[in-house]
Amino acid sequence: MSPTTPTRRALTRRSVLGTAGLLGAGTLTGCGIPSAYVAEERRSAPDRSGDEPRLVFSNWTQYIDADDDGRRPTLDAFTERTGIAVTYTEDINDNDEFFGKMGPVLIQGTDPGRDLMVVSDWMAGRYVSLGWVQTLDRVNLPHVTAHLDPQLAAPAFDPGRRRSVPWQSGITGIAYNRKELGRELRSTADLWAPDLKGRVTLFAGLDEALGLLMLAHGADIAAFTADDAHRAMDQVQKMVDTRHVRRFTGNDYTSDLASGAALACQAYSGDAVQLMAENPDLDFVVPEEGGELWAESLLVPNRAGHKRNAEQLIDHYYQPEVAAELAAAVQYICPVPAAREVLAASGEKEKAELAEHPLVFPTEEMRARLHTMRDVTSAERPVLHKVWGRITGV
Repeated sequence: MSPTTPTRRALTRRSVLGTAGLLGAGTLTGCGIPSAYVAEERRSAPDRSGDEPRLVFSNWTQYIDADDDGRRPTLDAFTERTGIAVTYTEDINDNDEFFGKMGPVLIQGTDPGRDLMVVSDWMAGRYVSLGWVQTLDRVNLPHVTAHLDPQLAAPAFDPGRRRSVPWQSGITGIAYNRKELGRELRSTADLWAPDLKGRVTLFAGLDEALGLLMLAHGADIAAFTADDAHRAMDQVQKMVDTRHVRRFTGNDYTSDLASGAALACQAYSGDAVQLMAENPDLDFVVPEEGGELWAESLLVPNRAGHKRNAEQLIDHYYQPEVAAELAAAVQYICPVPAAREVLAASGEKEKAELAEHPLVFPTEEMRARLHTMRDVTSAERPVLHKVWGRITGV
């Protein structure tokens, strides 16, 4: 296990509407606040890439390769090859928090102070719908065109990936203690078995929890309806009323599972790689009825002054050799399937084993059970958040 393997950074997201919910409506002119939507002609700034060989890249913590001296080899290789210096900042801690910080700047049309950023796809959908990010020039992204995982190529919020490119990906499924439970779990419905009463945790965030729960009821989460969402939430309400659900969690679900306080939980594949390495009694399953495939994606915000440099960096990470180095470090699902062959041929035992890990390079059988969820619209969000907040107590 790589020493740089992260715990899940992003998923302690607030479930309240807050700034993100308000701005998601797109227009606040009736309140004397300018419309949140930014028209196409106001999105770009003069590109200084040719005169200024640099860019600023905002990311989550522990989401890139790093050596013992704190250097980031794949970024250093980019600078050495292109001459473009990268100011790398780990200033994203929560999707909603970062959205609230970026919102006023992007609405006003001022310099965002960064040329590239990574957010979860459900949040990227808001940036795209509000017109807060620039359209990428695909001419500058030949490796993305050649190597992007087809299963991540056409999210509902950005068909054709014209404004976003996956950084890393993952699965929402079920983690459980197979030894203590004494049997396998095969479906989300198995979480409701009587002997798991009080030993199950679910995600507190609506956007994190809902997809897997709707899949359990046979919904098409790429085109789910309000009825699909309420049917799933009604089931959870019953489990809360009977004290079957121990609690709703963010990142801290991993501690409940590790300590034995929880025997089964909603979980992320990236965490599961690390958890199973530390405790072989634990297992992770993509339910028979399906698991949710998600991504966290690179975006170029409006008015960024080094767009072409940012596009060069995006494309750098889609070279299979570079993608392989990043995958070996972070151990999430690699959005570049061709990186698997690079790792397999590396001659290094750990990397060769990683090439065969289904939670980094999913098998075709597993892929057949993965589904991507459309984002919750600004019109749907108030009602769904109200119901989910009542259930979770958040």
